[in-house]
Amino acid sequence: MHPDGMPENWVKSSYSNDDGGACVELDANRPGTVRDSKDPDGPRLRFTRASWDAFVTAVVVGEFGDL
Repeated sequence: MHPDGMPENWVKSSYSNDDGGACVELDANRPGTVRDSKDPDGPRLRFTRASWDAFVTAVVVGEFGDL
């Protein structure tokens, strides 16, 4: 349970698999909060809503090319 009272709700891409690839998970209850799926008890990265929205928009429009 998070200090704000909402449960964590970690999700990852349907493209992820269990072959040990580099995957991140997003807390669906807190957009902009991500963690390494291989280290669920490790640190979380928290981005401002504006930064997260800008990142998602950049992904959608293809600004990262073939990364």
